[in-house]
Amino acid sequence: MKINVGTKNKAKLNAVKETVKLYDFLSNSNVVGIDAVTDIYGQPKSLNEITQGAMNRAKNSFINCDLSIGIEAGLMSVPNTKSGFMDVQACCIYDGKIFHFGLSSAFEFPKKVTELVLNTNLDASQAFHKLGLTDKIKIGNSEGGIGLLTKGKIVRKDLIKQALMNALIHLENPELF
Repeated sequence: MKINVGTKNKAKLNAVKETVKLYDFLSNSNVVGIDAVTDIYGQPKSLNEITQGAMNRAKNSFINCDLSIGIEAGLMSVPNTKSGFMDVQACCIYDGKIFHFGLSSAFEFPKKVTELVLNTNLDASQAFHKLGLTDKIKIGNSEGGIGLLTKGKIVRKDLIKQALMNALIHLENPELF
């Protein structure tokens, strides 16, 4: 089975490669990264933009494969939080006909990071860097903001794997969906 992933981001690709090994029906899959556009400008700032970006990545990378996967992170509005927003990973699996979605757990950025993302054209990696919270320009390609904030206890790859496993519920239990 060939699985295309709509990204060249190593954190996303490694998460997919590790996760498919846990599933008998996917364990021998060839996972390939494809440069796929999201058609969403900049950092997604709503759950709709996040899921639409994941869906677009999955659809745009469905080329000569059995399944394609789109992964997108962004901010979604969450009432009663300190900043009003939380970051979440969305995964969309596309089989050429049907989209299957999963989300990760969500967490809150420091308020100043959220404000920069919402009020400028900076993405989360750039905001963390600009505020001096990391020396890495592309923290999203490695541990992510979650890795920085949890001091490595949870890293971005963990959240991506969680979102993918939640999307795979549909493929493991097709009779229920």
